Amino acid sequence: MNKNILREVILEQSKDGKSADLGIERSCLSDISKYIRVPHAVVISGIRRSGKSTLLAQILNKYYEKGVYSFNFEDERLMDFNVEDFNGLYEIFLEIFGEKKVFFFDEIQNVPGWESFVRRMQGKGFKFFITGSNASLLSKELGTKLTGRCISIELYPFSFNEYLRFKGYEVVKNAFSYTSERSAIKKHFAEYLRHGGMPEYLKYKDATLLKRVYEDILYRDIVARYDIRQVKALRELGLYLLSNVGNLFSYNSLKNVLGVKSMNTVKSYADYLENSFLTLLVSKFSYSLKQQFVANKKIYCIDNGLAESVAFQFSQNKGKFLENVVALELRRRTQEIYYYKAVNNLEVDFLVKSGRKDVALIQVADNLDNDKTRQREVGALERAMNELKLHKALILTEDTEEDIRSGGNTISVKPIYKWILESNI
Repeated sequence: MNKNILREVILEQSKDGKSADLGIERSCLSDISKYIRVPHAVVISGIRRSGKSTLLAQILNKYYEKGVYSFNFEDERLMDFNVEDFNGLYEIFLEIFGEKKVFFFDEIQNVPGWESFVRRMQGKGFKFFITGSNASLLSKELGTKLTGRCISIELYPFSFNEYLRFKGYEVVKNAFSYTSERSAIKKHFAEYLRHGGMPEYLKYKDATLLKRVYEDILYRDIVARYDIRQVKALRELGLYLLSNVGNLFSYNSLKNVLGVKSMNTVKSYADYLENSFLTLLVSKFSYSLKQQFVANKKIYCIDNGLAESVAFQFSQNKGKFLENVVALELRRRTQEIYYYKAVNNLEVDFLVKSGRKDVALIQVADNLDNDKTRQREVGALERAMNELKLHKALILTEDTEEDIRSGGNTISVKPIYKWILESNI
């Protein structure tokens, strides 16, 4: 690649970086502190526009006052950049900035074979912070060349905690004991429920920004990368999944809905959407891996605002908004999330597994005012608790709080906003 173009991109990005808005401090920044001194590459992955570049700027500002080599591969002038150009890039860095020992590479998955350069330079004592927007691609490359020498971090859109900081609201001690504080938190949560946590959208409140993220995922992250021919089917699948958040689906049923001949094609497309961090697929809990694989999946979207801007009538079902927020909050905290089916087809929204034996059951409901709803949600939990020999469970609602005791078991009912701000699970 032409070195003059590389030099131009480096200088422009360096100038832009000096005036970059650092935004609110992300919650994972403190966790990253323990990885600063270890030699492993830190790989930050997440959906487009979730704040990965800003997080890199925050890491630079907090931990690397003496500077780093920083480069963003999401630039149209770098279309011809390939793995052989890394040495030339390094030479230009040396000429402009002198010797540094840390690289910041943004959206590196755009360069096939990038892991070879990283592995070689790691052997020479260089530290890397890397971002990317494709989980499958990064994990494959990390598994081949960087095994045992990398740390993976997933960055999501703003959590409710981060949303409050973005809004400049500080949760005071014992906030839920004060009517005014509780009212303010509820107001913010109602807004977060609808708008989600994509930083750029929250800053400008322009829905076209979210639609552009969706289009970029479809066309740049999936169609172009995987040479997709059935683009119409991919678009229809994306729309269908985002319009059915919180619902169960099977690949065979989607094959019929989309008019695609192969179930494997549908599964591949669904995997691409999940690997691009647009969706989250949750499996049925079973001690049999085969049963987990063949059972229906449950679909969630990475952000409520994104689903609202793209999907068909998603906003008309507040319960799905609430369930989606809970799914994302659980995913931030743990990787092992399932739904549970008890006998008589009674469904529990979430089974969360931590460690080999620790299991928690969580049901999500708008409220429990309706007797039929109450019986359904409580009944499913009671049956699941009996089957799994558990004595506690949780129902998360929009604004209901109580304890339900039955036969020595306790089901705690709690508002989602309070659960998020107070608890670890």
